[in-house]
Amino acid sequence: MSVAPAGPGFSTTIEALRLHEWQLGAGQPALVTNLFSAEDFHLVVDDRADVHVSSKDGRFYLGWFPLGRPGTEGVGWVVAVTGTASVPGYHLSFDTETPADIVAAAVARVLETAQRA
Repeated sequence: MSVAPAGPGFSTTIEALRLHEWQLGAGQPALVTNLFSAEDFHLVVDDRADVHVSSKDGRFYLGWFPLGRPGTEGVGWVVAVTGTASVPGYHLSFDTETPADIVAAAVARVLETAQRA
């Protein structure tokens, strides 16, 4: 058996193969909810302590379900954007243990794509 000599970039390749520490745990949901202004969004906290945010035009929805969304298994966050007559909408969901800053990054990107009509 022969072994290739260590050349340029070899240490970089080895470093890339090492284990990483990944952020785990739900974190602080305020990182997500603080993205919304009262000027453009409605926020409701229901009797289960679930948080619902919707755009005033009704086309955007965010739900945070700290104990899991009823009727689902482990869904903690739901983001939905309503489509139009010619273009379908979409939705994203994240489980209850997805770090809030990852959800915040996705939500911030969705909000960045919004254009006033």
